[in-house]
Amino acid sequence: MTKLNRWATVALTAVLILTGLLVGLGIIEIGLRIAGIEYPAFYVVDEHRGWVGQPNVSGWYRTEGESYAQFNSDGFRDGKHTKVKPENTLRIALLGDSMVEALQVPFSQGFGAITERELSTCPTLAGQKVEVINFGISGYGTAQELITLREKVWNYSPDIVLLAFLTLNDVIDNSHSLSQKLEFDQLFSLRPYFIMKNGNLVFDTTENDRSKNSWWNKNYAKIKSHLRILQLFNQLRTDFRGLPTVKKSTVRDLQSIGVEERVKLLSWGHDVYKQPTDPDWQQAWQVTEGLISLMHHEVIAKGADFTVVTLSGFAPVYPDPSVRQQYMQAFGVTDLFYPEKRITDLGEKSGFSVLNLGEPFQAYADQNKVCVSGFAKTGLCGGHWNAVGHELAGKMIASKLCEKLTSIASNQVQ
Repeated sequence: MTKLNRWATVALTAVLILTGLLVGLGIIEIGLRIAGIEYPAFYVVDEHRGWVGQPNVSGWYRTEGESYAQFNSDGFRDGKHTKVKPENTLRIALLGDSMVEALQVPFSQGFGAITERELSTCPTLAGQKVEVINFGISGYGTAQELITLREKVWNYSPDIVLLAFLTLNDVIDNSHSLSQKLEFDQLFSLRPYFIMKNGNLVFDTTENDRSKNSWWNKNYAKIKSHLRILQLFNQLRTDFRGLPTVKKSTVRDLQSIGVEERVKLLSWGHDVYKQPTDPDWQQAWQVTEGLISLMHHEVIAKGADFTVVTLSGFAPVYPDPSVRQQYMQAFGVTDLFYPEKRITDLGEKSGFSVLNLGEPFQAYADQNKVCVSGFAKTGLCGGHWNAVGHELAGKMIASKLCEKLTSIASNQVQ
């Protein structure tokens, strides 16, 4: 056999192998589509915010709860809104993380949509339309929400900016040293941070791994949105790369295990409930309060109103006082609502309103013996809000805003 023939044989073999692989992958792709298996890429890399929602993407979310998620042209889980605010309309911009984006429930059951419906019945707003625009993105910290305010929110001329602050992890998300210990998604390594320098907040350009902001990272999510096999591969990689303990543990029914085990499962993030003594936590709180204050000043400068609503973690609202008490004893916590009270103090000093949902949520959970978070698939009382939690939050927020608007209207009359 001549050398040319040998090369032709090798080339033919390679072509046959490659063709076989492509055919095999094609059969798997078709099978996944027939079976309805998909894990859409909802996010893409962004130079300023680290990651953003992929414009106009849609698909089923089934990791925790279930919903068919649709993102608008701006990359947010919401419908289309005109940039020019319609006449006779009260427009509210809702900023936050995964609790606001609420992929775990149908969009109509998220607390943003419920706030919109409930507030529409406020007597003070009779004859006015209410629009709540959802600017929430999963995994966001306050820094990313501030950048979102600057880059996206003002295009829609809101009357009210409502910041949903998740006490469980937002302080952590604002600190590179704290958050790097917990990140389990590649996108999170791109999170932007601010630091305090000479008493001022400045953008930290040293901590982010911008080398990952490559062409491939920017376009991989777009490719993945069309190929189910890549979606499945990414999901399996996420499942087996080592998620936080709370993610693994909550697949068990918390009601079927002992009190001590329940305490362990709720242990994530317990340091946020204590007066910080560690320098990293002190700096994280300093930056967090600075970011919220800066956001407040920028909102007021635009002539809009600024309100913060604090969303509690799952430990403070677990519907069993004995579990909460053992949790506090195990981790040296004396006040499960320390972060809420700290944000309230900041609001009183700075002049913005704060609505704390933690204590009323706890009272509701205790009285009704019901979990406001968690799903059948991922276990009870852990994780994101379920439909009960969203409905409760939406009604409370609408009531608070109605009360505030009524007070403002009354003062204007006088």
